[in-house]
Amino acid sequence: MSARADMTKADLTRASLVGANLPYANLSRANLTEANLRHASLYGAVLAGATLYSATLIGANLYGTDLTRADLSRADLTNADLIEADLSNATLTGATLTGAGLVRANLHGADLTYAVLREAGLTGADLTGADLTGAALGGADLVGAAWSAATTWPGEQSETMRERSREVEPGRFVVLR
Repeated sequence: MSARADMTKADLTRASLVGANLPYANLSRANLTEANLRHASLYGAVLAGATLYSATLIGANLYGTDLTRADLSRADLTNADLIEADLSNATLTGATLTGAGLVRANLHGADLTYAVLREAGLTGADLTGADLTGAALGGADLVGAAWSAATTWPGEQSETMRERSREVEPGRFVVLR
């Protein structure tokens, strides 16, 4: 088994990690404020509680990454691969996720206020308790996404989402179309 990078609590503020190959790295509680991680591979990495405020993660591979309670406010995740990533209770306020792959991602309790999710793939994602107030969802694929009565949709979309969904258990819904 190869050694995995352990950068727990590392201060990588404004670091240039363009194209970095850090699969399974431990970056728990690391400070990556304004870091450039464009096209970096963080497959299966642990970034729980990390600060990625205004970080650039365009085209980054974050497949299966643990981003629980991470602060991704104002981060640019355009076309990032977040398939099966755990973003539960993460803060993504004002983040750009245009074209991002969030298939089967866990966004339970995530703060997505004013996030841009245009053309994002959210098939099978868990949006229970997520706050999407003011989020831009144009063209996003939400088929199969789960949400709850505690999920906050942008503007007038609450009613539209109820019409597009089926209640699978009391207070829990799945988007059908």
